[in-house]
Amino acid sequence: MSFFQHNRNRVIEFKLEPPFLKASILVPAYNEGVVIERSIRSLVELDYPNFEIIVIDDGSTDDTLEIALRLEGKHGNVQVKVVTQANGGKSAALNHGARVSDGDVVVCVDGDSRLHPLTLLMAMRHFENPEITGIAGNVKIVNRRNMLTRLQSLEYIEGLNLVRRGQALLRAVNIVPGPIGIFRREAVIDVGGWSSDTFAEDCDLTLKLLSKNYKIDYEPDAISYTEAPESLLPLLKQRYRWTRGILQAMRKHKALLIDASRGFRVLITMWQMIMESILWPLMNVMANVLFLVVGILFGMSPLLVLWWVQLTILDMIAAMYTVSIEREELYHVPYALLYRVFFVQIVDVAKLAATIEEMMGIKMGWGKLERTGS
Repeated sequence: MSFFQHNRNRVIEFKLEPPFLKASILVPAYNEGVVIERSIRSLVELDYPNFEIIVIDDGSTDDTLEIALRLEGKHGNVQVKVVTQANGGKSAALNHGARVSDGDVVVCVDGDSRLHPLTLLMAMRHFENPEITGIAGNVKIVNRRNMLTRLQSLEYIEGLNLVRRGQALLRAVNIVPGPIGIFRREAVIDVGGWSSDTFAEDCDLTLKLLSKNYKIDYEPDAISYTEAPESLLPLLKQRYRWTRGILQAMRKHKALLIDASRGFRVLITMWQMIMESILWPLMNVMANVLFLVVGILFGMSPLLVLWWVQLTILDMIAAMYTVSIEREELYHVPYALLYRVFFVQIVDVAKLAATIEEMMGIKMGWGKLERTGS
């Protein structure tokens, strides 16, 4: 599906002509003092003729609001607005920003997001098609400076963006990522905006839109650069929260798993979420334990080595394909040697633990990633 979508994008000619829809970029910020100035300055430089920037300070306890206020005002043709609220979480901040915005389209980014200058131009052209309601952007890791962050970079390229590209063939992307999501403002209002009852407000909003039969596409050239965890514990905390948030959103919208009234495209993307979030981590962890036991007890270690070689070859082929279509650096491909053996295993263990605790109803906190400003 990814291959067919890639080829379809190559032959479709997008045209963006005046009048240009106005875009309101919403920047929710809680204790983002380390990165907020560079984020705002990069947004001002975007190559698009009609947009505004709205920074929503979510009750920060550092100097986020002070820094943002220094940048409030007119920057060329771009108006930067700053609003503040008592701490209510990211969803409340986004809803606040959407209420005070006057754009036809809202662009949601994180407080540390740095967008490619052409991101808006490439994304907004999709809205020439009146059926398109949302666009998932392409999130890339910016701090690729150790083995763990480079493995995450490969995961974003191969494991996340590859899936979104395939889902875009059906116009049914099931998670529009927080660092770069673009929506028609009227559609967001129609579904009630962002909710605060899950730890994955981006996934929840996407599923609400799909439940109304809205169509959601993917634009690989709408690029947002974001920081990734640079050590193991913050990574596991992040994936734990992502998994629990996705499961919470799926539970809210479980009717989509059996409701055929929205068509085949929504059914397939929902069951793919079940596979990716629950079934695959469980099967992967159990299979590896089984293979180790069989290898030790029955002396089948040479066959297990061949099994791992086979998986590694497949991973390297997938890495070469995705690196090629994303026009990424080739150094990602050798990391496929470690991707299955090391990275996927630890992430799937975190997902499995999160699934068990979500089913048990164990409480959890947000677990905000500390920024380094890299």
